[in-house]
Amino acid sequence: MQEVTDTPREVEVHETVWIPLSDGTRLAARIWRPVDAIDKPVPAILEYIPYRRRDFTRLRDSIMHPYIAGHGYACVRVDLRGSGDSDGILRDEYLQQELEDGVEVIRWLAAQPWCSGDVGMIGISWGGFNGLQIAALQPPELKAVITVCSTDDRYADDIHHMGGCLLGDNLSWAAVMFAYNSLPPDPDVVGERWREMWHQRLEGSGLWLGQWLRHQRRDAYWKHGSICEDFSAVKCPVFAVSGWADGYSNAVFRLLANLEGPRKGLIGPWSHKYPHLGEPGPAIGFLQEALRWWDKWLKGVETGVMDEPMLRAWMQDSVPPTTSYTIRPGRWVGESSWPSPDIEDRRYTLTPWRLAEDVDVLVETALTIQSPLTVGLFAGKWCSYASGPDLAHDQREEDGGALVFESDPLDTPLEILGAPFLELELTCDQPVAMVAARLSDVAPDDKATRVTYGLLNLTHRDDSEHPAPLEPGKRYRVRVKLNDAAHAFPEGHRIRLSLSTSYWPLAWAPPKPARLTVIAGASSFVLPARKPRPEDLDLPAFGPPIGATAEAREVVEAGHHNWLVHRDLAKDESTLEVTNDHGVFHIEAIDLTVGHSTRETYSSQADDFTSLRGEVTSVRSLQRGDWHVRTKTRTVLTASETGFHIQADLDAFEGDKRVACKSWDRHIPRDFV
Repeated sequence: MQEVTDTPREVEVHETVWIPLSDGTRLAARIWRPVDAIDKPVPAILEYIPYRRRDFTRLRDSIMHPYIAGHGYACVRVDLRGSGDSDGILRDEYLQQELEDGVEVIRWLAAQPWCSGDVGMIGISWGGFNGLQIAALQPPELKAVITVCSTDDRYADDIHHMGGCLLGDNLSWAAVMFAYNSLPPDPDVVGERWREMWHQRLEGSGLWLGQWLRHQRRDAYWKHGSICEDFSAVKCPVFAVSGWADGYSNAVFRLLANLEGPRKGLIGPWSHKYPHLGEPGPAIGFLQEALRWWDKWLKGVETGVMDEPMLRAWMQDSVPPTTSYTIRPGRWVGESSWPSPDIEDRRYTLTPWRLAEDVDVLVETALTIQSPLTVGLFAGKWCSYASGPDLAHDQREEDGGALVFESDPLDTPLEILGAPFLELELTCDQPVAMVAARLSDVAPDDKATRVTYGLLNLTHRDDSEHPAPLEPGKRYRVRVKLNDAAHAFPEGHRIRLSLSTSYWPLAWAPPKPARLTVIAGASSFVLPARKPRPEDLDLPAFGPPIGATAEAREVVEAGHHNWLVHRDLAKDESTLEVTNDHGVFHIEAIDLTVGHSTRETYSSQADDFTSLRGEVTSVRSLQRGDWHVRTKTRTVLTASETGFHIQADLDAFEGDKRVACKSWDRHIPRDFV
């Protein structure tokens, strides 16, 4: 990344600014703004998240916000109520209190003497979510939003569920927030109140996993904060951004298709990161693109940003399968509208073990599959963070436990853009079952690279608000949507569709093994084909990734990231072990040493669907001189045929003394999952 030290306006940093709320709560903010902003007021850009502005996001913030501020903006990083140095307790995601606080923050920003009165919101993940959610409340001061790696639908397309299936990341993400919520504010900011505030958080934040598991279908809990319930509520312009290795790329397509106001979409090869830090690469000059967006909608400057295609997407070239890429080769393509009239359905009929085109006579054939629990060990993470080998491995590792359909070698290249889908005729021998569908690119050497996948809990075949059991033996027709993708299949490669009845630990398995009978000849697979266009070559190039100089930090202990698959053949036990150790680092500007590491394990035994077990342990520490705090959280999730069982522990230490110890033991009935 190119470091920029000279911007049009000199920037000053206000390390801690208190934003008062109407109920007396104060939120902690860090603000970058031009030194002459009082004389020449500027628009404000808000990033509003719980990930601790003073320490955990400090490095990332130091690259992005000073650069934008230097071009005539006030960039404001605010800790949510109950997070970082802000007052209060954070009890869950996206509560109405959080959104109303955000509206108050926007109003406060617009009223400051250094602000022009116009505000934008930017955020990745949580901040992308609440940017859309607050936009739906229509505060008049909010003029535009950039939402990165976020969703419009908290049930159907978030870290909790997919196709009505419970995701393994529901456990890991709950553990992440368990760890964040256990940390205290900084005594250098809040003074002697820090210990009281810390214990309030330790006692009050609660076990979020239990709350989430009590809502296994699409109910009012998930509808809250899902702007897809009423897209028309979002009036301001929206720039939606994601990456193909991210978990949230589908939302970009839905936002473009359903929002009524000005909107643009950008999808690169990246994981869950801002595009100027994008991995896999190539990263792009995203901050320059953000400035073009802000200049247009917050300053009224015509930058040409709305004259370009509505959607820019990275058409990924075929690559050999591996779990981590530095660069994902491809090219940029553009669509002037979405859905695009130039995308055509390419339909394949499922015949015995083949994907066939132009079938004259349809002959029905019953094909069965009952997958082992080991299908999914090489699936990678639902949402890649590019912090380890967390992408899908060679799919030949998985296809032995799947029902596989494959095309003939392609006689011409094929490119897809959008969402493939399955129309399946099937029966099942159990009332609760799932199907996992994977699309792979098979090279002439037989290596199989997963392009995309989709899940469907078959009890959610009609809708996820009112799931219904399957009637064993009854024939059903179901539609399985796969995640949106952009991929170029070369001539000579084959298209492979793989179907399995489990996909652990990416998704929690059904209560019992289920056997699906797929009716070949009556089932089909549809790909969104896109022909290459000469105008794609004329798309304006993105600039190089640039940003302000990153704040200095010293690595005290190096981090370590890995994924390991263990097979105990004596016990017939399989375990996925994920190490996500960020090491220990010292932040020079605030003389703070920070450590955090997480270990996840997911195991199964033989074909015992009640043997599934997930455990996540996280250790975090903060130290300055004699002040030293450390927290350890541990969450274990298991299940019987009728319910989920959570065991969780929280230990907090001040120095060598344990000052808090809490345990949870919860049983939650399964609800068609």
